[in-house]
Amino acid sequence: MRRNLARLNTGNVVPLLGLGTYSSSYDHETTQKAIHMALKMGYRHYDTAKIYGTEPALGKALTEAISDGVVERKNIFVTSKLWSSDHDDPVSALNQSLKNLGMEYVDLYLVHWPVRFKSWAEYPVPNEEDFEEMDMESTWAGMEKCLELGLCKAIGVSNFSTRKLQHLMNFASVCPAVNQVEMHPMWRQNKLRKFCSEHKIHVSAYMPLGGPGNFWGSTSIIKDPIIQSIAQKHRATPAQVALRWGMQKGVSVIVKSFNDGRMRENIGALDLKLDDYDMISIEKLAERKILRGDHLINKTTSPYRTIEQLWDYEI
Repeated sequence: MRRNLARLNTGNVVPLLGLGTYSSSYDHETTQKAIHMALKMGYRHYDTAKIYGTEPALGKALTEAISDGVVERKNIFVTSKLWSSDHDDPVSALNQSLKNLGMEYVDLYLVHWPVRFKSWAEYPVPNEEDFEEMDMESTWAGMEKCLELGLCKAIGVSNFSTRKLQHLMNFASVCPAVNQVEMHPMWRQNKLRKFCSEHKIHVSAYMPLGGPGNFWGSTSIIKDPIIQSIAQKHRATPAQVALRWGMQKGVSVIVKSFNDGRMRENIGALDLKLDDYDMISIEKLAERKILRGDHLINKTTSPYRTIEQLWDYEI
């Protein structure tokens, strides 16, 4: 099992397979049932955020499992995120998340996006008037205070490009432990991963399968002939191949499905081992040269239309 863990620059370890808890339905009962099912399957890494609305359901399910002796808190890795309307006070924001979760600490607290919204903008898709000038130095000082107070075991960022990470590190006293970004075999984040490796920043991947089933996602990864051929060779599924590719790159992958069958399929990737030829074959996949992020907004009418504000989109 040790090979399915990655060590952070804090000395702590993170399981390479995580379960994302975002759900558009905000159905707490469904989320709780999925977490209980995931725990029984062996999932030990859970990803949430204030904006997902799933912190209470995740916390309740984990608290029940700990109380029932299913798992110990020390063996669970919980990530939550600072929403863009809370940059003025990360400590208060994290305390609220901990209250939602019913926990004394989270294992990882991330800055969700490198943008700042006005305090009322507590919704995923902002309006132009919701934006405020970003002061990352002040935000990061608040994140470091969260760490100092023991409210979290590690701090990091999400959706940060190489350029934004470099800017952060110009003034940070504590180097981010993690950068969570979209990554999969057709968007491999080579430049970003190289930078993170050089600075001992762990990369965590959301949408590691390209988001099939979402209106913004694609099935091109799991339908790719190379991926399917490798899957057939190992008597695995295309999804397992794509997930294992990320893990063998040293990246933790965050899957999002509350479907029993898909959850079992995804965790099965932990038992797969791709050989060098498999990894080289996947490297030859054509990379998509599209801007990931158009699923968030209509760029023609949104302040995100100059998308480099958010992300430098490095392939």
